[in-house]
Order: sequence, then C-alpha cells, then structure tokens
Amino acid sequence: MMNYAAGRNAVNEALKAGHPIEKILVAKGSLRGESFNRLVEQARQAGTYVQEVDRAKLDEIVPLHQGVIAILSAWNYVELDDMLAAAGQSGRLPLLVILDEVNDPGNLGAVMRSAEVAGADGIVIPKRRSVGLTAAVARSSAGAIEYMPVAHVNNLVAAMHRIKEAGIWVAGAEADAQDLYYEADLNIPLALVLGGESKGLGRLVRQECDLLVRIPLLGRISSLNVSAAAAVLLFEAVRQRSVG
Repeated sequence: MMNYAAGRNAVNEALKAGHPIEKILVAKGSLRGESFNRLVEQARQAGTYVQEVDRAKLDEIVPLHQGVIAILSAWNYVELDDMLAAAGQSGRLPLLVILDEVNDPGNLGAVMRSAEVAGADGIVIPKRRSVGLTAAVARSSAGAIEYMPVAHVNNLVAAMHRIKEAGIWVAGAEADAQDLYYEADLNIPLALVLGGESKGLGRLVRQECDLLVRIPLLGRISSLNVSAAAAVLLFEAVRQRSVG
C-alpha cells in the first residue's frame, strides 16, 4: 500500500482532496520558490505538521520527490469529542489509552491490538513526534485498526484536560511511581497514559495525570516495552472491572 505522495503537485493534490496526512517532509536547504512556500504554508494552515529533514531521508523514501513528500495516513482518525461521546454512551466504564510520543509502528499496532481485545473505547496520540496510522501500523495491528478509534490531537496535555472534564480519571505509567498498578483502583472511568520508547512520560503530561502507577520489574532489564506495559495495565483494568 502506497502511503506517501511525492513531489509538489502530488502533495498539493493530497492537501486539496483533504486526504489524512501524518506529516509533510521537506528537504533542508532546498531552493524554494513562491509555489513551494505557498504549499508549506497551506499545509500548516490545515494543521499538518511540516518537518525539515536531510535530502537523503527523502531519497530513501522515493528518488523523485522535488524536495517534498507527504506521509499519508492509512486510515482516518476520529475527533476526540466524538470518541468521548461514544465512550459515555457505551453502557460501561470508559477505558482509553493515551500514548505520549510512541514512534515505533510495531508498538502502536500492538497497543491497538491489546486495546481492542480489552474493549477499550479508543487511543489518543499527538500529531508531533509520534507515529500515526501508517500502513506499517495497520499490519502490526493484525486487523485491530479496523475497529479501534484513534484521535490525533495537536496538544496532548490539552487533550488530557478535556478527557478529565468528561469525568475520566487519567493514570500515568511511570517506573518511579509509588503505587503498584494492581494496588490502584482502576475500576473507574479511566484513561491510561504511557510514554514513548526512550523517555517515558513528558514532564507536562506527567503533571496532568491524576495518579501514577508502576509495573514491578524483577529482572535485570530496567524497562518494559510500551506495548507490553499497555497490555498489562489494560487487562488489570479489565480484571478489576470483572470482579468489581
């Protein structure tokens, strides 16, 4: 499945058609005329993240790119408010997953699969510094992408605040948290927050959490893969709700 548009005309047509775009990559140091700059400005006005990269990065994706490539979404996103409304009408306690800068498509796909099996209402990811709904994510999700709503938000902290306004508690996973995950009350309207592969939760994201929990690590490795951690926390919430 092609998941990019290369060249100024192709990118411009993708923008005009309203195709979901993860981000637009532009080559550093390119000679940019008026039409090129207008294209970049159009993307930014549409809320699309524009990132400058080395020309070699673009060459790896496709040789003929004219200094600009749009990474297209493989699937459509949902609005956060629509996700919250559906969760509130489901007849059960809301359960969301929030991912803070998860960049590996295999991890996002695996989280989607666990979230779908656990009956979660949706996943929230930021537009910047995060992998989106690419073809690689679709493959890794093993079909879960067809069923799991994903909201793509400009500001993750603002999205968390909106989720809390909807009456949902936000629990962040942190290695140095005081409370063990199975000691915390997860039998509540809940959004689980997990950090990216290398840095964990960002400072502002952590501060926005209502509670922090940790998974005990008893071996020699100092961290757990984000998709594995998501599965542990999701199914602890499922367990607590089943014995309620």
